[in-house]
Amino acid sequence: MIEILTDALADSIKMLPFLFAAYWLIEFVEHRHSRGIEKLLAGGGKAGFLYGAVLGCFPQCGFSAMAANLYGGKMITLGTLIAVFLATSDEAIPVMIASPRHWKSLAVLIAAKVIVAVIAGFCIDFFLRRLIPRSLRGGYTGNIDRVDCHEHNRQESVLSAAVRHTVHIFAFILVFNVVIGAAVELTGLERLTAFLSRRGVFQPLISGLVGLIPNCAASILLTQLYMDGVISFGSVLAGLCTGAGVGLAVIFRSNKNLRQNLFVLLLLYITGCGAGMAVQLAGIVI
Repeated sequence: MIEILTDALADSIKMLPFLFAAYWLIEFVEHRHSRGIEKLLAGGGKAGFLYGAVLGCFPQCGFSAMAANLYGGKMITLGTLIAVFLATSDEAIPVMIASPRHWKSLAVLIAAKVIVAVIAGFCIDFFLRRLIPRSLRGGYTGNIDRVDCHEHNRQESVLSAAVRHTVHIFAFILVFNVVIGAAVELTGLERLTAFLSRRGVFQPLISGLVGLIPNCAASILLTQLYMDGVISFGSVLAGLCTGAGVGLAVIFRSNKNLRQNLFVLLLLYITGCGAGMAVQLAGIVI
């Protein structure tokens, strides 16, 4: 157990400088430009899904919450909302940035998520628009100034917020490294990998369910499992596509129509898992 703890701590500490640099940049953009991003997203019109796919891939779960609030206020379309949710990776990007040997995989992952988000958003807002009930389509019907998408503490400095996020996520990474290390020690990496490999093309379905958990722990777990070679690229893609972070929680809190919320949830799960299974069937390995 001492060896597992020592190895987990050593691996986690190596990530700290990269993790802090990533969060400093994220907080800088969030503090200085979030209002402009909000207006750009709400003013996207028919091309909103394109803005949503690109902006959503920025590693900040606050953007998914922003999109959820804008959709609830009828400022953006359903396609734009789903595009943001699919592109969002919560804490996965900072975790992979903190591991330089996975930068190539990160670039491919971000590109794949943006492509999936653009295709899904386009299909929902154009090809499937008439099949979706009018109450679910969304779209601009009001004033953006009536929607408050900024719930975080504006008084906190960029440096303070970056340090807080770094410490918080470092703690999660350390815990998951210990848990994964213990699991490998007890069961053997081969057994653990074989168990998940036997799920075959259906492995992304499991990852997709994990991704739906509205907590950064889910995205960190999926990312760590992928970087340790336990789950496939298709599985991590599925899990991180369904992982809209706090955006799902905001939808269920701000929108009182449970049927609409469940429709969004199901649409997100089907799209994310479908993308992951397609990659799995194609045999793509990154």
